[in-house]
Amino acid sequence: MPKLRQPTFTLTTGPVNCYPEVLQGLAHPVLYDYDPVFQETYERVSRKLCKVMASDEPPLILQGEPVLGLEAAAASAVSGEDTVLNLVSGVYGEGYGFWLQRYCKEFLEIRVPFNEAIDPASVEKMLAERPDIKVVAACHHDTPSGTINPVREIGEIVAKSGAIFIVDAVSSFGGMEVLPDAIKADIFVTGPNKCLGCPPGLSLLSISDAAWQKIEANPTAPSASILSLSDWKTAYKATEPFPFTPSVAEINGLEAAVDRYLEEGEQAVWARHALTAKACRAGVAAMGLGLWAASEDIASPTATSVTLPKGVTDAALRGKMREKFGVMISSGRGETHDKLVRIGHMGPTAEPLYAIVALTALGGALSELTGKPYDVGAGVTAAMEIIS
Repeated sequence: MPKLRQPTFTLTTGPVNCYPEVLQGLAHPVLYDYDPVFQETYERVSRKLCKVMASDEPPLILQGEPVLGLEAAAASAVSGEDTVLNLVSGVYGEGYGFWLQRYCKEFLEIRVPFNEAIDPASVEKMLAERPDIKVVAACHHDTPSGTINPVREIGEIVAKSGAIFIVDAVSSFGGMEVLPDAIKADIFVTGPNKCLGCPPGLSLLSISDAAWQKIEANPTAPSASILSLSDWKTAYKATEPFPFTPSVAEINGLEAAVDRYLEEGEQAVWARHALTAKACRAGVAAMGLGLWAASEDIASPTATSVTLPKGVTDAALRGKMREKFGVMISSGRGETHDKLVRIGHMGPTAEPLYAIVALTALGGALSELTGKPYDVGAGVTAAMEIIS
């Protein structure tokens, strides 16, 4: 069997390319976790994250990719007496319900088609009808659809109800304006492995005072466990012990990512992601292809989801793009599998040049697969008009 060559361009929705500074950080010496130098490093990185997340208290850093943070949030914040509302606009939002149902007394959903977004008015109506709801969960950017939910508006509504608001911001934070306090998230789950340009390996959780009170009052909240949030509450302090061995190399990489983000400036980073996505969407439309999102208003700045033309499979298109053009993109997941493909604009690939690369490979591959000429030139021209 011939050895597969690596793709020249990885334009996926995760894992994403790492920034060079992050790779250099990962190559730093791996110190003993109780070496004073590393303990000081851990606290320094945690406090830098306060600036990045615009919060007063350092976020928790859990030692596993963000699926750990998401499951830990459900296990810690939801008790057997709770009625929970899950907002479902995509595969990941739907999937979060499996964890919520495991811990709660009653499970409710608001569900929309997976190319649409949650209407805040529907949340307000549900909370008025069911004042017993204690936890509301939402996925900001449902990555398998490339759509975003209005979590700022939803957060205002949830805050008035007194419920705890859990937000999955894994693939949006760092690539657009979504900050835990600003959207009134009580548990804000993200990670550095998407728009901050790190490898998968850490979870970041910003937790409000109200959420901590609920966690600490929950008799079933995990402790002495990989899922425990409470065990890590004060671990950022150089004077406090770690619950278990942290990933030293990942912390070094995270610091490099944070330093880079702060140096470039959040507004510049967000603008770079938005410009790349806008150029890509313009090129997709110019080639006669359809966006998966029902409206461009809800299309994510960190990923472009393209509806597959009739008769073209995900495997064939992505395979041709990789084999012929050296470009790797992402498939749909679950309900969106074989209905769309996704081009990631996260971290290092959130640069307009990569939109041009993606459009060229996408149009070229489709032309070969279908025998129908897709006008790559029109796509590139439309993208360049946005960029310039």
